[in-house]
Amino acid sequence: MLRVAGLLFLAALLQGCLVYEYEHEFWLRVDGSGTVYVTGRPGLWNAFKGLGRAGAVEATATREAARALFERSGLRVKRVTLTRRDGRDYLFLSADFDDVNKLSRTAAFPDLTIGLRPQDHRLRLEGTWVRPVVAAGAGRNQAEGLMAVRFHLPAKVYDHKNAAEGVERGNIVAWRQEVALALDGRGLDFGATLDRRSILHSTVGVFALAIALGLGLLASALYLAFRKGRRRDRPS
Repeated sequence: MLRVAGLLFLAALLQGCLVYEYEHEFWLRVDGSGTVYVTGRPGLWNAFKGLGRAGAVEATATREAARALFERSGLRVKRVTLTRRDGRDYLFLSADFDDVNKLSRTAAFPDLTIGLRPQDHRLRLEGTWVRPVVAAGAGRNQAEGLMAVRFHLPAKVYDHKNAAEGVERGNIVAWRQEVALALDGRGLDFGATLDRRSILHSTVGVFALAIALGLGLLASALYLAFRKGRRRDRPS
């Protein structure tokens, strides 16, 4: 039993340490605005977003080039960094956007189709990530590891389309596949249905209602105590 428990603990630990060679991570709001974080090896940025030149990726898939690419697509770039992991370079960018529906097929997202639209009093997120046709053959020496598209959704999630681990920690859904399959042109479909009401707004509303009820009860108790005291003070 101890060995089984140890193996289960190790499996959970390894799963928690899962890393991706190329990743989109979205933090959405119910109005369609939000923030996107893109992380990946420069060679995969070149293969999937056309950043830099295939023959000189290290020199051309730079922070400055990534910033210009996203700003040209209408996003507000917050941060661009180049980090190293296991001896490899990784380009990281974060940017804000006003409408997730306007990101598809822009210069910064030639690999992504995405939509967030009302459906039966709820919101439906749907999309596909796929390597651009013009990038066929690029990045073949970058084929190991996993890629992912992840969403931090702002409201209760009712269902999802084949998310890798289902709904994680209440409102996170993620889809992933092998980089080799992505380079071969295999698409990655994703989708989820969520509430129109933001979790934050719902929580604030419940909290405000609780405060109002508490103040109402306190006011009623003080009023009743005051009336009782006045009755006692009246002359017989």
